[in-house]
Amino acid sequence: MFPTLIGTVVIAGIVGYASERVGFTRNGVLPSIVICVGGAFLFYFVRVMFGIRLFSPGVDAILSSLGALVIVPTRYRRK
Repeated sequence: MFPTLIGTVVIAGIVGYASERVGFTRNGVLPSIVICVGGAFLFYFVRVMFGIRLFSPGVDAILSSLGALVIVPTRYRRK
């Protein structure tokens, strides 16, 4: 259980960094990583408590991180 949690955090951090570098978000590197790690933590604990699983733990971490980036904007974008 503990290695899965650490792996989830590492994957979420990589997804946050990569999404900022490719231009998927424009929040800044640190806010994107924080949002991704928060979303991954949330889904991980929901997975542990209720047994809700979509795919393998790594794919779940990627999907939850991207979902958190889409749902939680940190700045209002100017046009």
